[in-house]
Formats: sequence, structure tokens, C-alpha cells
Amino acid sequence: MDEVKFEQDLVRELLRDQHPDLADLELRDVNGGWDNQQWRLGDELAVRLPRTQRAPELLRQEQEWLPVLAQRLPLPTPVPVRVGEPSALFEHTWTVARWVEGSPADQTPITRPETADVLADFLSALHQDVPAGAPTSTTRGIPLANVAEHVEGLFEVIADHPHAGAAREVWQNALDAPAWQGPSKWLHGDLHPANAVVRDGTLAGVIDFGDMCVGDPATDLSAAWILLPTGTAQRFFEVYAHADAATITRARGWAVLRALGLIAIGENGRLGLPGGKPTWEPAGYATLDRVLAAN
Repeated sequence: MDEVKFEQDLVRELLRDQHPDLADLELRDVNGGWDNQQWRLGDELAVRLPRTQRAPELLRQEQEWLPVLAQRLPLPTPVPVRVGEPSALFEHTWTVARWVEGSPADQTPITRPETADVLADFLSALHQDVPAGAPTSTTRGIPLANVAEHVEGLFEVIADHPHAGAAREVWQNALDAPAWQGPSKWLHGDLHPANAVVRDGTLAGVIDFGDMCVGDPATDLSAAWILLPTGTAQRFFEVYAHADAATITRARGWAVLRALGLIAIGENGRLGLPGGKPTWEPAGYATLDRVLAAN
């Protein structure tokens, strides 16, 4: 399924067909979104329709597992409250979820240092042992060596950056660090600025759990440099309290990888290319600066 843009009329028809008690609530377009297009429904709900090839499977994953995880998480999340089934109107599943109030961090960055505690508490609650049948990923929560061959080309986006060599060194140190030997933990899997909701300078919610999976928590712990203000990563890891030196080294490598991806997608947005997100480029460079400042 290629990325497309749906209109409000379709959403209203789907609601009338499957959830008529919600069909007359105010419906408002929401900017952003990668795999799903989103609308705000009334004051407390959101509607999400998949618009990429992989999106329906990710929505099913969210529908199955997020209601279980959300019960123990200390921040608001877009918990599915209704499920839309494939029909003659729309051939894929879709979701009505809780609305998480605030602005995405790629537009309104986190500024308050005490957010390190908030993020640490959130990930401590999330990073628990997993049940049988929990989803795995081929790109997240895995040894960095498994993705290394795809990363070299990404470094081209910072070829002219004065600290490109230092970024490569952080990446290589992460590759050389001992692999995760503990039990697999639940992961959000996609903690970048567009999936972090901010109010009053602090983290107020986490959205888009479609990439949730199990594995090495270093993937999520990279958020210490992706989301938090400069100089607060140490405070984050002190509060989190479950990461050894090797895990922190791997987390820095994941942060470099995420920074390169953000910069590449952001550059495409700045150039007006398909799939680009212009607000992601400054977020990527800010991530890179924070990782390298930790040297």
C-alpha cells in the first residue's frame, strides 16, 4: 500500500459504519505521521488509518499489546479503545485511540533537565520481562552488528560535518561493546522526537507504539541523547539504574544511528523530496551534538 492521503469524509463513513456512537464528534486533521494518517476525534480520542505497506501489521501489534503495557506506564499513551475492521469502505484495520495532549518534540523540544527523571521512570516501567509470543524486530533491539552493513551509507549525510570522525568512533565503540546478555525486555522501539509529546518543557506522553518489540534495552536508552537536553544523560542513567557501561556504550551507538536517520529524512524534507520531514534535520543534528558532547 503506497503512502496516500485520506479525507475526513472516509473517516466519518467508517465511524458511522462500525462505531456510530462516535460518528458525530468533531473531527480535525492532524499534521505529521509516517505509517498512519491521524485525526483528532472530539477532545479525548484520535482516529488512525494506515497508509504504508507495513502500517496495518503495526496497528494490529499496537491493538494487541499496548493495552497490556499501558497499565503500568507512568505517562499517557495512545491506548486503542476501539478497533476498526477491514470492510468494503476500507480494506485494512484502523484504530480509535486515546488522544495524548501536547506537541511533538521535533517541533517543541524538551527543555527541563528534570525530564531525565521522567524518561528514566517511564523506561524502567516499560523495560520488563516479556511474555511468550511478544513481537520481535529485525531492526530494533538486536545486536548492532546486524545492521552495520546498512549504516555506512548513512554517514554520507554528515560527510562535511566537522565531527564526523568522532561520530564514527562512537559507532565503532558501540559495535565493539559486549552484546546484551540479559533477558529480552519490552521496548518502544522508535523513541525519536516526533513520538515524544511535550508540554511545559517536559515529556508529557509517548506515542506510536507500532514498532514495539523485545530485545536489548540499549535501543530505547538512546533516547537519553535523542530527547533530553544537553548534559542530562548522566542524571537519566543514574535514575534508570539498570544500565551497565556496555549497555550505555551500545545506547550511544544507537543514538548516532538515529541521528543519521533523522538528518537524512530531515534533509529530504528541506529539499521537498517525498517522505521528508524538515523538522527532523535539526533534531538529528541536536542528537549528534549531545552524543558527541558526552565524549
